[in-house]
Amino acid sequence: QFRFVESGGGVVQSGESLRLSCRPSGFTLDHYTVGWFRQVPGKEHEGISCIGTSEDRIYYADSVKGRFTISRDNARNTVYLQMNSLKPEDAAVYYCGANIIGSAQMMCDMFTTDDWGPGTQVTVSS
Repeated sequence: QFRFVESGGGVVQSGESLRLSCRPSGFTLDHYTVGWFRQVPGKEHEGISCIGTSEDRIYYADSVKGRFTISRDNARNTVYLQMNSLKPEDAAVYYCGANIIGSAQMMCDMFTTDDWGPGTQVTVSS
């Protein structure tokens, strides 16, 4: 099982920004497509942004397009999610996942796991 340490969540006002970080535990991300997912209570995990092994393969869900930016720094073995113009509906626990699947959109649409880990909480007040 791939395990991650997600960080950077917090409590912000609507319109403010946060940057989330995702670091794997015990492996390197170089050869994996990595995605950010979020979950609110009572709902399934939603794939919101995924990035392939190169930054020309990036997918954003419509709900975050134009506000969120995903990036990866293989030297730091970290994937980031810059979240701008946050809205109350962005409040969720954010998780990351990795897979060898090549398509960033397929990663976001299809990835699931039985072990999401603790994630990082994002709270947005209006």
